[in-house]
Amino acid sequence: MTALARLAAYAAALAIIAAVAAGLGYAVGPLGEPDEVTHSDPVHQDTDPVDDHTEKGDMTSDQNGHNRETEAASGLAVASSGYQLVLEDAALPTGRPGPFRFRIVGRDGEAVREFDLEGGVRMHLIVVRRDLTRYQHLHPELRPDGTWETELALPEAGVYRAFADFERAGDKTVLGADLFATGEFVPAPLPPPDTALEVDGYDVRLEGEAHASRETELVFSVRHGGEPVELEPYLGAQGHLVALRAGDLAYLHVHPLRDADRGEIAFAASFPTPGPYRLFLQVKDGGRVQTAAFTLEVRR
Repeated sequence: MTALARLAAYAAALAIIAAVAAGLGYAVGPLGEPDEVTHSDPVHQDTDPVDDHTEKGDMTSDQNGHNRETEAASGLAVASSGYQLVLEDAALPTGRPGPFRFRIVGRDGEAVREFDLEGGVRMHLIVVRRDLTRYQHLHPELRPDGTWETELALPEAGVYRAFADFERAGDKTVLGADLFATGEFVPAPLPPPDTALEVDGYDVRLEGEAHASRETELVFSVRHGGEPVELEPYLGAQGHLVALRAGDLAYLHVHPLRDADRGEIAFAASFPTPGPYRLFLQVKDGGRVQTAAFTLEVRR
């Protein structure tokens, strides 16, 4: 090839490269001006180091910018809202009771010693195995140094979830951490959804259809010998309900409603996502607390 031909070929190649570059520049846009990104939900960045592990959900927000997923589901993190759950020991012996101690630590790193009185107690400790069996509801005692203490038995081997449920200045906080009981672990399957159970001679029924992201009224009726039970007050209400989401054990806030018939108790609940949940109802009769566990399938 002559020098003139090589020069003509080089000029043609330069023209092709310039055309391709111009096309790419048109497709991508000017450098330094990225495509506009639209966020349908407000994003809040919390710089508090204690809140680095705050649980995050689907980021579905209400008109005030609050994250409804986070409000409805909690207990997924060991630290939230400026508090941290600190366990003295997460490994416990299997099958025998022993002392279980923990602290709630504030932003200053010191143990919190003042808590609101809620239903006659200042701390609810909920312990359940991660296959949603072996449910326990305890009320530890607060020692002068800010340590909560109670007797706890993990009846079988496995990984358990401990929830510290408390209020301060009227604000509810639920923190969660795992506990470990050594031994061979055989997880139990989640029972299918049901609306009627028999518990220690009591017939307990559930009414109410739940849909995700909507407030749902759940009504439980309790009968003994075919007759409605005159439920005794338990924790300042006719009963207590804890709802846990199957899979991650997200802890849901439920609120008892006062206008229920004899032998009934109603709760208002909001389930952030569809799918199975495990409901643990506790009622009191004859001085004894009975626990009924239901599986609820929440629809879209």
